[in-house]
Amino acid sequence: MRVPRTVLAVERPRIRRGDTEILRDVSWRVERGQHWAMIGANGSGKTSLLSAITGYLTPTDGEISLLGRRFGHADWRDLRKQVGLVSSAVRQMMSEDEPALETVVSGKYAVIDFRGPATRADRARAIWLLRRVECGHLAARRWGVLSQGERQRVLIGRALMAKPRLLILDEPCAGLDPAAREHFLQFLQRLGHRRTSPTLVLVTHHVEEIMPVFSHLLVLRNGQILAGGRKAEALTASVLSRAFDATVKLRKRQGRFAMRVGPERGDGS
Repeated sequence: MRVPRTVLAVERPRIRRGDTEILRDVSWRVERGQHWAMIGANGSGKTSLLSAITGYLTPTDGEISLLGRRFGHADWRDLRKQVGLVSSAVRQMMSEDEPALETVVSGKYAVIDFRGPATRADRARAIWLLRRVECGHLAARRWGVLSQGERQRVLIGRALMAKPRLLILDEPCAGLDPAAREHFLQFLQRLGHRRTSPTLVLVTHHVEEIMPVFSHLLVLRNGQILAGGRKAEALTASVLSRAFDATVKLRKRQGRFAMRVGPERGDGS
């Protein structure tokens, strides 16, 4: 089956909470061959946009299409399987005594704490995916004794079980110590470079986590797009200063970025 050129198309969805409009005028297209990072301050609309993309929040206006199929005109429960999601919410719901192999198998059925009989083919694919995420030795290890970094990799294996075209990583480094974070980021770099990798969307607060493999950047502020496009053009000190309402200095070295924040704007001290 031919994969559409456009993986994701977001056309001006509007989302309200009470009298407050928390997402508006966001137009965003993700094409095959691109990997995106999304950044913004708390309350910028990142979570609402992700919830709309995954079908858990219905916009009052606008359109969202995945792989050429439009929200509201396709079975979103089926289409959602084309979107892998790795987030802290999923991580917290896993059963402490579940082996990593079963965690990965459960991704095929999009069920937490899956207890159904796994087919031989499912188990074989889960073992292959654990090796792919560099965790083949953890197949029998129970969730409760995995490190945070190991858990994130196993969850990526779980997300890949359904063969998604789009993999969303929602602040995947939250809770990782500095060494574990760097090891995980290097793993993402290798994953994104693989020919069979799904399109990646990384959601983060930290520019240090935007690895060179991420080609494009979306910056949100107050429910709107502040900047979007190629990383070289969108990731600037000026854009980040506006996004975080602070004076930002940006440094780049060997394809990696570091951000230093100065006094708040208007602070005369």
